[in-house]
Amino acid sequence: MEERLIKVGITQGDINGIGYEVILKTFGDVRMEELCTPIIYGSSKIAAYHRKVLDLPPVNLNTIAHAEDAVPERVNIINCISDDTKVELSQSTEVAGEASYASLEAAVADLKRGAVDVLVTAPINKHNIQNATFHFPGHTEYLEECFGNATHKALMILMKDELRVALVTGHLPLSQVAPKITVDNIVSKLLIFNQSLKQDFAIIRPRIAVLSLNPHAGDDGLLGKEEKDIIIPAMQEVEKQGVMSFGPFAADGFFGSKMDEKFDGVLAMYHDQGLAPFKALAMDDGVNYTAGLPIVRTSPAHGTAYDIAGKNLASEESFRQAVYTALDIFRNRIRYKEAIANPLRRQYFDKGGDNEKLDLTKDDDADTL
Repeated sequence: MEERLIKVGITQGDINGIGYEVILKTFGDVRMEELCTPIIYGSSKIAAYHRKVLDLPPVNLNTIAHAEDAVPERVNIINCISDDTKVELSQSTEVAGEASYASLEAAVADLKRGAVDVLVTAPINKHNIQNATFHFPGHTEYLEECFGNATHKALMILMKDELRVALVTGHLPLSQVAPKITVDNIVSKLLIFNQSLKQDFAIIRPRIAVLSLNPHAGDDGLLGKEEKDIIIPAMQEVEKQGVMSFGPFAADGFFGSKMDEKFDGVLAMYHDQGLAPFKALAMDDGVNYTAGLPIVRTSPAHGTAYDIAGKNLASEESFRQAVYTALDIFRNRIRYKEAIANPLRRQYFDKGGDNEKLDLTKDDDADTL
């Protein structure tokens, strides 16, 4: 039986930014329709406005009422905001925030009921989207509220190819970072990261580098004791659970010396420590992935880019890579579940008298067979 195309729910993001530009440029390439069934949550009228302003080639949008009506090999769109919603390019407006939230809410509702398989979000303005329901610093925290529980906590991973950078603390003021660097918090993030590397990226034995909090990894306590008192004990704890972590490494020279190439993932202590070097290396085609949740969500690694909105200057490469990544992770999760669904039981047989058994899983006994 032929495998159906994966349904990709796509939020429009901030209508005054570059969201529609990168969406239209991505799906202006008809080959994308052969890889997935895209469903945009937004407005066909606003999409047409952006296409006209940007002077982009036509993209044939198929308007549908429900995700179940999506047509394969077409770019589908669900109108979930009013046609008279005003676009003010390059401006942060209350109307744009309301439109961003309406799109996100509709897409998440369909993701919850399985009408779409994965979610790809265009950039939002974290200020104008705030309302009585959305009171979060970003998509990651909102999605954790929607899909997380005691055993499913979100972890932000920024990635490009083999470079994957995760964060212990995310969208927090720097003054609030140090109190959040605890043994429990680091252990939790390392366990989520390790599991994601296995099930989402098909890495059997992940190697995770851990960055220090303080300059020069604390300089043996001279510049701070968090490395000795918190980070190293956390690494020792996860080692007992089979997680291979290394460090803590001084953050200032880690990426410049290409140490990141020796590991499958890098755990940074706070937002800018991990994302400043990441975006210097991968701004144009990096991807933001929300790990740790039962759903798959990706986004481009850039923001609304008001400064170039409506000028046809935005690159769609990061958004395209976000779509590719969502598809890859969705398939990897299916394969992972299949691989662990029916594990082999330990096999024994009589070796001698007194019911002595031979464990075939032990290497030292294998040669006796």
